[in-house]
Amino acid sequence: MAIKKFKPTTPGRRGMTVNTFDEITTSKPYKPLTVNLKKHAGRNNTGRLTVRHQGGGHAQKYRLVDFYMTDKKTIPAKVETIEYDPYRTAYIALVCYKDGERRYVLAHATMKVGDEIITDETAKLVSGNRMEIGNIPTGLQIHNVELIVGQGASSVRSAGSSATVISQEWEYTQVKMPSGEIRLVHKKCFATLGQVSNTDHNQVVIGKAGRSRWMWKRPTVRGKAMNPVDHPHGGWEGRSPIGMKAPKTPTGKIALGKKTRSRRKNTSKWILKTRHGKLMMK
Repeated sequence: MAIKKFKPTTPGRRGMTVNTFDEITTSKPYKPLTVNLKKHAGRNNTGRLTVRHQGGGHAQKYRLVDFYMTDKKTIPAKVETIEYDPYRTAYIALVCYKDGERRYVLAHATMKVGDEIITDETAKLVSGNRMEIGNIPTGLQIHNVELIVGQGASSVRSAGSSATVISQEWEYTQVKMPSGEIRLVHKKCFATLGQVSNTDHNQVVIGKAGRSRWMWKRPTVRGKAMNPVDHPHGGWEGRSPIGMKAPKTPTGKIALGKKTRSRRKNTSKWILKTRHGKLMMK
């Protein structure tokens, strides 16, 4: 894909870039695989704001993407269209299985209309084919990775990302995640060969605040620019310091130097090396 730049006719246009969407083959989604999702703008069931900086945005329809594909084992599918999905950074592909059913799947970086893909325990080593991770040779790139057997793909799904199979040991496979973390994945878990599409997504420059509002993102305001009733840093006059040794969150908790969530001990046993390079003791 390529990145399109603009002439600096306005301050917002200066530096702004967009995708050229050369890979996209249609502008309208397959209607039977779309649903409307209700927007909550960061509010819970009582109407209170629990997640900040959400709201507004362009109208969108959610595409029902198949992250399992295991109920279509050994049935080949042909790529009909490659489409833009407003709910994710990667592109998606509409595939038609040989039995006539159509589904959306994540598109890989080199996918084209007319390609054939298949899901099987021991499929051919071709990008787009989905197979058990224990049957994938070391050194190959994978995405759409399933971490728990039967749960469906939950990792390596964002634009341009890919994991690497490092080694096969006993009933587990060592996988290097995009973050650099090395973790064990059961050999019965499924993964798709190749790299996720839209590889230049991280090169796009938003350019102006209004474009962020189209994407359901509301402004972020400094705490010390608020009133004391709104933030612990608020109050004082002019550009004064926050008036406290430790920065606080809007709810009054310490923001820097203190962990804000507990360690996920239920998954730590599968991690061999953290994304920071720390070896985990077994």
